[in-house]
Amino acid sequence: QVQPVESGGGSVQAGGSLRLSCAASNNIYSTNYVGWFRQAPGKEREVVAAISPGGGITYVADSVKGRFTISRDNAKNTVYLQMNDLKPEDTAMYYCARGSSVTGRNWFNPAVYSYWGQGTQVTVSS
Repeated sequence: QVQPVESGGGSVQAGGSLRLSCAASNNIYSTNYVGWFRQAPGKEREVVAAISPGGGITYVADSVKGRFTISRDNAKNTVYLQMNDLKPEDTAMYYCARGSSVTGRNWFNPAVYSYWGQGTQVTVSS
């Protein structure tokens, strides 16, 4: 399965935590960068974080730095997004995507990523 599959979304109160998972049935994540993006109603899609094939390089958007952590377990073909201290402004549909041409200068660009999951909803209440 080349398309990522997200899970772990849900509803949580402000200050709570969620861990999102992005999985595939093959080992595509061992050779591709993986990114997390989110999109709220009426807003453009924005990057959240990205991780290199081996997991040694990570990027996190300033808006979530210090609260969100991206990691990967290639043996399980899974990338995780640990979200702590969630805020109402984090409410969005979260998407996992895979790309083979991501660099430190374009990791934030959705156009770099070739395959996208269906999304998982995260709702944070006040």
